[in-house]
Amino acid sequence: MDERAFYNESPTTKPATLNCPFCRSAETYDLRWLVRKKKDRIPQGGDERDRAKFQKWQSYMVLLDDKVACKNLRCRKRFDISGVKTTAYI
Repeated sequence: MDERAFYNESPTTKPATLNCPFCRSAETYDLRWLVRKKKDRIPQGGDERDRAKFQKWQSYMVLLDDKVACKNLRCRKRFDISGVKTTAYI
């Protein structure tokens, strides 16, 4: 079975304070996340291996953005997001 069969997916945004490495200004950016919540029960058609996987897995979030544009009007450069984990367990 595919891993996506065990989860309900929904997009969300969360604020994060990031520092631009070029102009050194700190701003709050809305980062896009994909929330994968584990379903209540295993989908039909699963065998024993799928049941074992389903018991171990838990809900988590995956960061979709890897770069953001600086909000400073004089800078406006794109920079990599650092200091934010790309996966967070719920």
